[in-house]
Amino acid sequence: MSTDRAGTTRKVFGSLAVIGTAAAVAGLGTFGTFTDSTTPVSAELTSGTVSIDLAQPAAPIPATTTGLLPGDTLSRTVTLTNDGNSPLSSVTLGVTTPTAGILTTDTVHGLQLSLTSCSLPWTQNGTTAPTYTCSGTTTPLSSGPAVGHHAIDGAASLTPGGADNLLLTLALPESADNRFQGQTSTLNLTFSGIQRAATTR
Repeated sequence: MSTDRAGTTRKVFGSLAVIGTAAAVAGLGTFGTFTDSTTPVSAELTSGTVSIDLAQPAAPIPATTTGLLPGDTLSRTVTLTNDGNSPLSSVTLGVTTPTAGILTTDTVHGLQLSLTSCSLPWTQNGTTAPTYTCSGTTTPLSSGPAVGHHAIDGAASLTPGGADNLLLTLALPESADNRFQGQTSTLNLTFSGIQRAATTR
């Protein structure tokens, strides 16, 4: 019994001795350190704003038309303005429909959309079935099947503060046959602007 106790005591003391030695070695590694740092230098960053606005200066959209026949057209004007403080890389008009049918799925004989810009605001003539004239310079921008994406190349609204006077014309081609009679379609038009390409500042 006494022998076991003595052995246990030696083991305990031996362990304490090792811990004590480790603590002594750790204590030898503690010393003072000289340091220095620079004066703070500040940099202020402000993010840009990408924003476009759509105004309807004349006959409004949405527009509802009935009795459309082959060769008929429907025109409306809008003013697209870059009211943010950042230039854009592109501006597009996206046209979608929740009621797909032959009027929009037939890309040849179905509804067609054209975009034309005027260097000055368009002048509206009449109210029931308005037509529009441009007293400045007209520029054709896009034409093709109504549903899809229509690029507005060279748009003035790419530049902050720039504005585009746009004439949107929907047409049912003269080639539309009897399959198109009595058909109805709703079109949703959305203009989208994308920021310019990222650069090193």
